[in-house]
Amino acid sequence: MPRIYIYKSHRLQWAGHVTQMGDGRRAHKILLGKPEGMHPRDRPEFRWEDNIIRDLKEVDYEGDWKTLTQDRVIWRAYVLAAMNLQVSLCQ
Repeated sequence: MPRIYIYKSHRLQWAGHVTQMGDGRRAHKILLGKPEGMHPRDRPEFRWEDNIIRDLKEVDYEGDWKTLTQDRVIWRAYVLAAMNLQVSLCQ
């Protein structure tokens, strides 16, 4: 399995874990923050949240992902769906 698919599933798992934390935690600020400083001219600013939204669109979810993570059972189902989708694409 290509590494990019593993990274996507881990990113979704990490996002679910971090949203369960409090708002004052550093990881929570990194997840929802906007990048500061310089970036290459032709390169847009991507946030972690943008990548998570893109990963969830692949499994046909377009709602508010932060409220979805509050229900651990449903969130886990979406993470597993993303992992199964990625496995089927590799074969």
